[in-house]
Amino acid sequence: MDPVFDPRQVRRAFSRAAAGYDDAAALQAEVRTRLLESLVYLDDKVPQVVLDLGSGTGHAAAAMRKRWPKAQVVAVDLALPMLRQARRQAGWWRPFARVCADARALPLADNSVDVIFSNLCLQWVEDLPAVFAGFRRVLKPGGLLLCSSFGPETLVELREAFSVADEAPHVSPFVSIAGFGDALVQAGFRDPVLDRDLFTLTYTGLPALMRELRAIGATNALASRRRSLTGRARFAAAEAAYEPLRDADGRLPSTWEVIYAQAWAPDPGAPIRHGGHEIAAVPVSSIPIRRRNP
Repeated sequence: MDPVFDPRQVRRAFSRAAAGYDDAAALQAEVRTRLLESLVYLDDKVPQVVLDLGSGTGHAAAAMRKRWPKAQVVAVDLALPMLRQARRQAGWWRPFARVCADARALPLADNSVDVIFSNLCLQWVEDLPAVFAGFRRVLKPGGLLLCSSFGPETLVELREAFSVADEAPHVSPFVSIAGFGDALVQAGFRDPVLDRDLFTLTYTGLPALMRELRAIGATNALASRRRSLTGRARFAAAEAAYEPLRDADGRLPSTWEVIYAQAWAPDPGAPIRHGGHEIAAVPVSSIPIRRRNP
């Protein structure tokens, strides 16, 4: 099967965005705050090893290091410049480790992590069951996975506008909340619970939206993307298709669907679905889904 994403392009985009990321990533910061609130599910348990996967500039790693001063917190990101920015969050008084690595191949020992926290990273991964299997490998039995990702309604207006102008895709395909839950079940995680938020951000125009996407590293990283510039004619056609959506304040809306998931690593030897055979017999329909509005 042909790859959906170009990992090199993902790394380049986030490397270029690192220096100014925090100034543009207001939504990412809000989602991070909401995901951090879910750490209450650990009750009074104090983890020994915590992984901030797709850590970006390290704000979540710093927050968890403050929450658990005695824990070993490790920030992992694909883009080295992001980790250099993350050093500012650590400081000499509350340091955390920083590792440049791919979520698809974690360089960590089996059963070595108590908590995996991953905020808005997994939308860049095409094989979620395989990645979740890797998470399960490094988590200790009973370890907690907390993650968020963008859902299929994200940037739906932009997707439709560019579809009028260009046959080549411009917006990533995002996994649905059901698909996300199914991937957790395939990997053998237990007691998964999923939440969903819908955010609407507004912009003065399409150029402003595109500038923000570049600033947060969310450029087109599809393997099937057009390798040449979009061109003025195509961009103008997409802009014209977007224009009728202006709201009462004269601004263009942009939808962002965020999926949150929490699940627990199973006991040793727990079954896992493999090769299309349902060894883990937990139906997706049984996974609790809580929908809420921001």
